[in-house]
Amino acid sequence: MMSQFEELDYAQTPLGELILRRRRTTRGSEVFEVKLNGEFLMSSLVNDSEVALAEEALNELDGQDHSVVIGGLGLGHTTAAALAFSTVASLTVIEVLHEVIAWHTNRLVPLAARLVGDPRCAFVHTDFFDWLRLSPEDLHHAILVDIDHTPEHLLADTHRSFYEPAGLTRVRKRLHSGGVFALWSGGDPIPEFISKLESVFDSVEARPLIFQNPLLDIEDTNTIYIARKP
Repeated sequence: MMSQFEELDYAQTPLGELILRRRRTTRGSEVFEVKLNGEFLMSSLVNDSEVALAEEALNELDGQDHSVVIGGLGLGHTTAAALAFSTVASLTVIEVLHEVIAWHTNRLVPLAARLVGDPRCAFVHTDFFDWLRLSPEDLHHAILVDIDHTPEHLLADTHRSFYEPAGLTRVRKRLHSGGVFALWSGGDPIPEFISKLESVFDSVEARPLIFQNPLLDIEDTNTIYIARKP
């Protein structure tokens, strides 16, 4: 049960109606939730797979002084997990909605101070898919993406080409040798998407994460796709 709702931010965005709200449970803990067009997009109560996106990807890297890019900021769980790695020298977080960046710069969400206060971390307000097409000579050690629900269930139809071989090839070209591309997805691994990854990358894994979802009171599954450039 919940005892209180507080709307922290409301905006009409290119992706639709965006709401950040906070609720306090009857036990006194705070839960931060994001809704887009009336549907739950994310919750601070369910973040294990967002953390795993960073951990699974960055544990694959050798060496030090890594340059990392994250597509999608959200509540900041993936970004915070990446900053926990001392091997990360620079972290660029690309977010299409300036409202989401403002949640952090204005300290509206719990992880904001940690992210804003880390000199390695920079927020960039632009479309990740547009960014990918620019400056192809700008290479990184890891590119992590958490934007759409799945490669098939998209926030916008304009994202669709990213999940095709041509879009995945653009990711590969932005990676250093030995670099890693990691993608968060709701649900079970999608064989068709794995095949597309395998047509572009030399090493591909789909790692399902099974967890108890307290919002739905069910056992749920998310998937982290990991692809490596030799």
